[in-house]
Amino acid sequence: MTIGIVSAAYISAAVLFILSLGGLSGQESAKRAVWYGIVGMALAVVATILGPQVPGGFGNWLIILLMIAGGSVMGYYVAARVQMTEMPQLVAALHSFVGLAAVFIGYNAHIEAWRVGGMDEATRATLEGFSAILAHKTPVELAIMNVEVFLGVFIGAVTFTGSVVAFGKLAGKVDGKAKKLPGGHFLNAGAAILSLILLIMYANGSGVWTLILMTLLAFFIGYHLIMGIGGADMPVVVSMLNSYSGWAAAAIGFTLGNDLLIVTGALVGSSGAILSYIMCKAMNRSFVSVILGGFGGTTGPAMEIEGEQIAIDAEGVANALNDADSVVIVPGYGMAVAQAQQAVSELTRKLRASGKEVRFAIHPVAGRLPGHMNVLLAEAKVPYDIVLEMDEINDDFPNTDVVIVIGSNDIVNPAAEEDPNSPIAGMPVLQVWRAKQVFVSKRGQGTGYSGIENPLFYKENTRMFYGDAKKSVSELLPMIK
Repeated sequence: MTIGIVSAAYISAAVLFILSLGGLSGQESAKRAVWYGIVGMALAVVATILGPQVPGGFGNWLIILLMIAGGSVMGYYVAARVQMTEMPQLVAALHSFVGLAAVFIGYNAHIEAWRVGGMDEATRATLEGFSAILAHKTPVELAIMNVEVFLGVFIGAVTFTGSVVAFGKLAGKVDGKAKKLPGGHFLNAGAAILSLILLIMYANGSGVWTLILMTLLAFFIGYHLIMGIGGADMPVVVSMLNSYSGWAAAAIGFTLGNDLLIVTGALVGSSGAILSYIMCKAMNRSFVSVILGGFGGTTGPAMEIEGEQIAIDAEGVANALNDADSVVIVPGYGMAVAQAQQAVSELTRKLRASGKEVRFAIHPVAGRLPGHMNVLLAEAKVPYDIVLEMDEINDDFPNTDVVIVIGSNDIVNPAAEEDPNSPIAGMPVLQVWRAKQVFVSKRGQGTGYSGIENPLFYKENTRMFYGDAKKSVSELLPMIK
């Protein structure tokens, strides 16, 4: 495949990736957008493999085919087994792979540059692929490549350990609360400054030890940075790590001279950063403070909560729903855990068939992944037009007869508005307590993912509908008239 054909394929793939990102912004176009991405990636892989920069030979082709086959089988196996409840930690795990790949490619580029640098001119003339590109670089170009390698390895290492920690927090294997070593911010800043000094030394030819030391520092930064971010910020962390993985890919694209990798990495990096910013704005949080970590700890004595949690059975909830004219359902991660979306969809259908107005209220950070609830509801065939964002529905709660909160905690917590000492103080939340009646479906009396107590559960117009969400909602179905 000639350079011209490869370039045309890369341009086509880049256009498809842009169309994919644009289509993912709407639920109606998301399925088509996914196919754009699939076709674009397939085109990019084929063009890269058949391009003139890939060395020929049976051995190389055998390795390439084996890696593609192995990755395809593993990807299909994982995708087929992973439930929607596990999707956030899967995304975090995949980000770690991108970061680790950037580290390996960076080290490989360094080793290859060192190997080519020791060859004579006659041997260099016989090289092909990436080695041939290195052989024709000037000393200035090699110095620039060293910077690219260094940045790619640094970002990749931060992404790798950060994603591993995020996976552990999302999977419940690591405590979700924010944790830092004493002087945590100074440790991170010191490691970053030392890495900058090592970059200058590495670019001036100080040797591979500077790259190795920086990698260890970057591993620490990634680990310590994400450990210092609390559970309430996990959706932002996932999109932020997505951005990191994109910039790591872009940096490696410069190293390899692969234009499509640069474009794709920039698309992923910028879109992840924009999404992180949008979610921080929706949470009334500073983007910088989220990245630096430390959210999730208390800032003073918590507000005392008066009252008690009052339970209600399925019959009581059903009677209230039968008497209501308007119903709002607020889904959260608990709905995903219980896999209750199909039962919720059936409840919605029956209520609407009875002439009631039913809508869904989605907080920007509901669940543990951006858009998590939207995907679950779309999977359950809930109509798109009744799924509303927080800003669209918050003013309607005073005129709502019944609100059903299914597995949500922090996003409906009035402490965000009422308690200045709360870790989520100032975070915009769904003001469900302003409705006439609120029913909260929960497994038990525990706190949410961030470990913050919720005064909503103790309010006079709130009743606790305890039990597994799928079973509880299913019990309501035969009682709806």
